[in-house]
Formats: sequence, structure tokens, C-alpha cells
Amino acid sequence: MELHGGDMVAKVLSVQGVKVVFCLCGGHISPILVGCKRAGIGVLDVRNEATAVFAADAASRVTGIPGVAVVTAGPGVTNTVTAVKNARMAQSAMVLIGGAAPTVLKGRGALQDIDPGSLMATVAKAAISVRRNCDIVSALERAFLMAGEGVPGPVFVEMPVDLLYPESLARKWYGGATDAKSAKTVGERLKSLYLRHYVDRMFSCSLDEMETTLSVVSPPVPDADSVKKVAALLDRVHFPVMVLGSQAMLCPDRVGELAAAVDQLGIPVFLTGMARGLLGEDHRLQIRHKRKGALKQADLVIMAGMPCDFRMDYGRVMGRKTTLVAANRSKHDLYLNRKPDVALHADPFFFLAALARETVLQSGERWMDWRSSLTMADRQREAEIDAMANFSGQYVNPILFFRKLDRFLTGNAILVADGGDFVATAAYTLSPKGPLQWLDPGVFGTLGVGAGFALGARQGRPDAEVWILYGDGAAGYSITEMDTFVRHGLPVIAVVGNDAGWTQITRDQREILGDDVATVLARTDYHRVARGYGAEGLVVKADHEIDAALATARAVAAAGKPVLINLWIDPTDFRKGSISM
Repeated sequence: MELHGGDMVAKVLSVQGVKVVFCLCGGHISPILVGCKRAGIGVLDVRNEATAVFAADAASRVTGIPGVAVVTAGPGVTNTVTAVKNARMAQSAMVLIGGAAPTVLKGRGALQDIDPGSLMATVAKAAISVRRNCDIVSALERAFLMAGEGVPGPVFVEMPVDLLYPESLARKWYGGATDAKSAKTVGERLKSLYLRHYVDRMFSCSLDEMETTLSVVSPPVPDADSVKKVAALLDRVHFPVMVLGSQAMLCPDRVGELAAAVDQLGIPVFLTGMARGLLGEDHRLQIRHKRKGALKQADLVIMAGMPCDFRMDYGRVMGRKTTLVAANRSKHDLYLNRKPDVALHADPFFFLAALARETVLQSGERWMDWRSSLTMADRQREAEIDAMANFSGQYVNPILFFRKLDRFLTGNAILVADGGDFVATAAYTLSPKGPLQWLDPGVFGTLGVGAGFALGARQGRPDAEVWILYGDGAAGYSITEMDTFVRHGLPVIAVVGNDAGWTQITRDQREILGDDVATVLARTDYHRVARGYGAEGLVVKADHEIDAALATARAVAAAGKPVLINLWIDPTDFRKGSISM
């Protein structure tokens, strides 16, 4: 069988360590999908191109290897825009390969002909276009390198259809490109000569002779003098606080070292985003609640992998006299809204590991009273939440549900967060059991990540029990992927918090503006939708039904079948006044 461009794409992906590609088929990319299958790379096809990108994003987060999505030309590419932007803002390394019109027909009105590179350059970290078969390997190698270096992000690679199919077929497509002598007119002969020259240039390299190598990325390391300066500061402060963001988790294979470094430093820590679960459930240093109060009292704050954005009240959450130490791969984020007293333009993990090696003092012992006061405030808030869980209404109390789910989860459970009010409640009431077991969209706040993130997590961690926590609004974006879970035998467990509305918006809109227009949904039978796709569907309408439903869902998933729980919940005031600006 004649080697073609799709085979070369697969060869590069294999060398880069890619085990599966996420895709939605199309004639422009068929050679890539066939080539991947032939090379032993899994091909997981979905029902929406955005899902493919979300899956590649999640796979990157849990494995550290850039995820790969492959989509067809035109609308196939444009359907990914939101998901690509989400990956960019979440700083996820991934590669999106997009099909494109034939090179010689670009801009001439071919099927699905757009300029994808110009579009994707506005949302991706970079966009690369391939114009010759010689460039397929180098372009992809460069894409993997660019995706992971510095501030990670998605890189788009445009692959024209005529470079992917066998050369012999492409020459037939261009008709007279191989036979100028048979042309009847001077114009036809010139056209034939032009096409032959053009095709010769397109296929100027022998695919059999092309080799590829692994793209190795070196994370930015901290300046040694700056690390020593922070160590000296720690020797003098009395009320330190650390905040770890998702960027601290960019080395998934070294999360154990990161947890050990945090433990050795002995500083009370708030874990946000992907950092949730880093220290397990009940670590002595982890504080979950009352972050704003702790930061106001702190005399030193270490922010590792998180900027002073809206989550930190743009830096105003800290006192004016608080010493701020920040470590971030992004120079922009490092100085966003508040200038650090010590700024480390470096990977947060490498900074904390170096700081732990530099710190030999019994710092943790000196801060025991401070830590105890924060722990006490934390436990008081937990008691308040427990009291809220005791309230009985018409349907299920969502706080009670999450309390029960928290006790039900095993140590290998990955939680995928896709929603507004329901999911934000989960963030305050569920404790991931270990590192890399909480996946949320990140600072972009995108809805619709659920199914894709679950696919990526399941492929990256096939031993994990994967749960999607859906708001009923968010479920509408990707519930069709229950079909994908069934077809590919992926026993994901989904829970839809069904309160018949876009509650995070409804609550403030109704109170401030006096109208719930466009925020009301129905108590849709999401469990029947799941059954229609071949999955199992359960419905829970009362608190006493929770335990049995969770046990049934686990048993169904253990038997290899995806399952969805349609959880009818009552609205609560747990997150009243949580509107973000």
C-alpha cells in the first residue's frame, strides 16, 4: 500500500507518545484517521468537534503529553473555536490538526474553503500551515514543541487534503499535471505544465526516507538567588499562606514530589483548580474555606501558578503590607493587577521544589498557632455546610447529595465539573481523593466541557472511575456524547443536577432585575435521553433514594456500561451573591 501523508502524521504522533486521537470524521482528514489506526493509535470519534478538543485538553492535563484532536475542514475547524480558547486560557498543551481545501484550490471556492490559520491564530497559541509533504513532519514536531514550552497552550496545524492522500491519487485529481503533451491548446499546455510543476513541488520529498524525533520541552526553572530570597522571607514571617493554581500541576508525573515539597514547607495552603486533591483529603496544611479572610491576615502570600485575577479580587484580597511572592510561567500573569515583591518567572513546581530544598528550618512548627486558627475557621464552615445538608425540601438537597457522594467516592475517582451553581456547590463540598482527580474548564468558565473531559480523563487514566457533574443547563451541550461512551465502551458515570433552570444566573437576575427571562428550563427526563443512546438512566427525586442510586450507578459502570443519574434537586441559597465580575 502506497505511503501517504496521513501515515506520516501518525508516525509523528506515535513518536511523540500519543496513544489516542479524538476526532469527528471528514473526507479532508480520512487519511490521518486510517493512518493512526494502522499505526496502532486509538481513534476515538465523537459527535461534536468541540468535544474532541475538550478531550485532548483533558488528556494533556492528566498525562502531561499534549493531547491531539483531528477535525475536518471548514465548519469542522470553526466548531472548535470555543474549546481551543478554553485550552489556551487553561494553559493546556495540545495539538489540533485541521483539514483544509486542496493547496492549489485555496481561495478558489472549493468545498469548505476558508483560511483556518488566520482564524485559529486568534484563539490558539500558534497556527502552522503545511504546504508540501516535506513539511508534515517538521510542522508537527514544531507544534508539539510550541504547545509545551513556556506557557503551554493549543497549537493548530492546517493539513490540506491533497497532501494527505497518496501522491498517485493527487496527481489524478489534478488531471493534466502528468501529461502536458496531450493538451490541445497552448493554454491547456501551460496549465498542465503549471500543475505538474506545482504537484512536483508539493510532493518533492520521499515519505519513505522521512524520520521524526521526540520534541523535548524544558520547563523554565527559577533563579537560585530569588529562591534564596524567598527562603529568607519565610524565616521572618508569622502568618504565611500559599495558594496553588492549576499551573503548578503541569508535570503530572511529578505530582508526588510537588506534594512532598508543599508538606515540607509547612505553609497553610489553598488548592485551586487542577491543584485540588494534591494533598489528599485531610492533610494538616490544606485549608478549603475562608480564603479571603486568611489572605487579609497573612503577612506573606505565595501564589504559585495563579494570577491576581477576579478569583483573587484583582489582588485587593491581600493587605497592602502583605509581602507577595509569585511564581508563574506567564510573565503577563506574574504581574497582573499587583506587582509581586518577589517575582519568579518560572514553573511553579520547580520553584516550590527548589524552595523546599532551600528551607531547612522548622518553619511549620513556628506557624502551628496560625495554622490552627485557620483550621478552626475551616471546620466551622464545614459544620455550617453540614447543617445546610440537613434541610429537607420537595426534592433532593444538593448539599446532602454531595456529602453522600463524597463519602461514596473511591481513591481512583476523577471528578469532571461542567456547570454553574450545581458544580460550584460541588467545589465547596467534595474533596478529590488525590492529585489530578478534579477537572474543571478553568478561568474561561466554559460550559460543555463535561463529556470531552471525561473522554480524555478516561483515556489517560483507564483505571479511574470517571464522574461527570453536570448542571442541567450544561448537560445540553454534550449529553449526545452518551452515544460515544456507549460505542467505545467507556463506563462513565454522569450526574445531572436538575433544578429546571440556569440557577447561577437566575438567582441574581431575579433578585437584582426582577425577572427570570431566558433562565428557566424544564425538569427534562435526562435519564431517558441516556437510555435512548444505549446507556443506563436513573432518576432520583428524594433524599432517601440517593444511596441506592449511587450503588446502582457504580455497579452498572463496573459492568462496562455508562450511566446517567437524573437528580431532581431543590434550589438553595448556598451560593447567593456569587456573581463574578
